Amino acid sequence: MATDPLSSIVSALQREQIIPDVLPETLAFTPSVLFSIVYPNGAEVNLGNYMTVEETQDEPEIRFAALNGPWDDSAGEVSYTLAMLDPDAPSRNEPMYRTFRHWVITGLKSPPLTSNSADALNALKTHPSVTPYRPPGPRPNSGLHRYTFLLFQEPASAQPFAVPQGAPEYGAALEERRSWNPVAFADQHGLKLVGASYFLVSTPEVAPE
Repeated sequence: MATDPLSSIVSALQREQIIPDVLPETLAFTPSVLFSIVYPNGAEVNLGNYMTVEETQDEPEIRFAALNGPWDDSAGEVSYTLAMLDPDAPSRNEPMYRTFRHWVITGLKSPPLTSNSADALNALKTHPSVTPYRPPGPRPNSGLHRYTFLLFQEPASAQPFAVPQGAPEYGAALEERRSWNPVAFADQHGLKLVGASYFLVSTPEVAPE
């Protein structure tokens, strides 16, 4: 019997210890939205696959799976925030900067039903990124890195959700991205975690000079 793809998400996060390293075990997380991350070169995040730094240099697209639908008129109004982070900064053995914030983008929406081209599968990015995309750049000899994507449903409101200007998430410098707590961020803004995925990068072993 085929495994429910949504139920397999939590199992994968537990297996890789993203639960509890990123998401506490006390967090009641029941995935309800399937999504994929696709880079411009075609490389795709597939819940724990290995990828290379070279494959992930450019900001990717987000695609919502068809089984989340059918998208009716009300569903079309739902918007999402996506965060990408690295809990293994600078390394999994010494994660003093857990978590490192690579990307935060708000206002993601499902594409119109009338769309039928490949690009139309991509979620609509209705706002510029709050935290600009920063590609993985793990140090050599820092072991395995678990680059994690968290998808949050934004609160229903007459006004589009926006992170207030001046919030820490606008900090784009290296030092400003460190030690970010995605769960506290979600709690602060009334965001509901509805999906998650991740990919792995294995860093090169370099002999000391």
